[in-house]
Amino acid sequence: MDGSHTMQNVYDSLDVHAGQCYSVLVTADQPPRDYFLVASTRFQRREQTATAVIRYSGSNTSAFPELPTAPTTWSWSLNQWRSFRWNLTASAARPNPQGSYHYGQINITRTIKLASSSNVVEGKLRFALNGVSHRDADSVPLKLAEYFGINGTVFQYNQIGDVPPVDGAAVKVAPNVITAEFRTFIEIILENPETSIQSYHLDGYSFFPVGMGPGQWTPESRKTYNLLDSVSRHAIQVYPSSWTAIMLTFDNAGMWNLRSEIWDRRYLGQQLYVSVLSPARSLRDEYNMPENALRCGAVVGLPLPAPYS
Repeated sequence: MDGSHTMQNVYDSLDVHAGQCYSVLVTADQPPRDYFLVASTRFQRREQTATAVIRYSGSNTSAFPELPTAPTTWSWSLNQWRSFRWNLTASAARPNPQGSYHYGQINITRTIKLASSSNVVEGKLRFALNGVSHRDADSVPLKLAEYFGINGTVFQYNQIGDVPPVDGAAVKVAPNVITAEFRTFIEIILENPETSIQSYHLDGYSFFPVGMGPGQWTPESRKTYNLLDSVSRHAIQVYPSSWTAIMLTFDNAGMWNLRSEIWDRRYLGQQLYVSVLSPARSLRDEYNMPENALRCGAVVGLPLPAPYS
């Protein structure tokens, strides 16, 4: 599951949300014949299906024409997610050294709550996180502007706060870049007040999804967290009118995209960038930009910044 070994469970149906990946083993313990393997959409008004055929050796019997039906409620999907557990005894690579690091024992230094919303801006539909709908800068890529020290003329940091604005607040369209202190352990709450399921991906990191639940998140929600064997992921779902909590250490310097995996939402602004700068300016943390890298917009002709060492 996203590169992590999990406890072995048996499922008749498996929910795979946008941006996620699984490896599965299929037990061939049925009478020899053909069987349909069915992939179908979930949580959509119109169900669409695709099929493949699993054919037993020597089979001359067609698959049953009736396709099995998938579970219909998102509560079933939530309960299945809760059944996923990291295999802490597997002899395999993990995101952290064995026994020396555990997310459930680290103090949280910051909590960021992000809520999705939608609104019409200048006659066009926009999606937003905490009231800001992301738009790429016109003149230069965001990381390039930051690297050359002209970010103040291209975008402004932290146009959103760590808590969502009040319901019904106007949506602002602008580059959405927040800062995170290097090597701090942060809790991010993804809230979905809407009626459709959401899915998010974070570049540059894996994180631990520690909890999900209906309604709005409160500090009391931490009592439901799995602080022992949550599976390290890079994409996670948020159910309708629900929340999802993830934890991670921002120890990878750079500028990283947190975005909706629903492509129309991402294109229309439901994303942001997290700027993580190393105060040491060390090659241990981030490489220099290659001298032959292409430059564009406002950085054309500017001298290269002092190199990392």
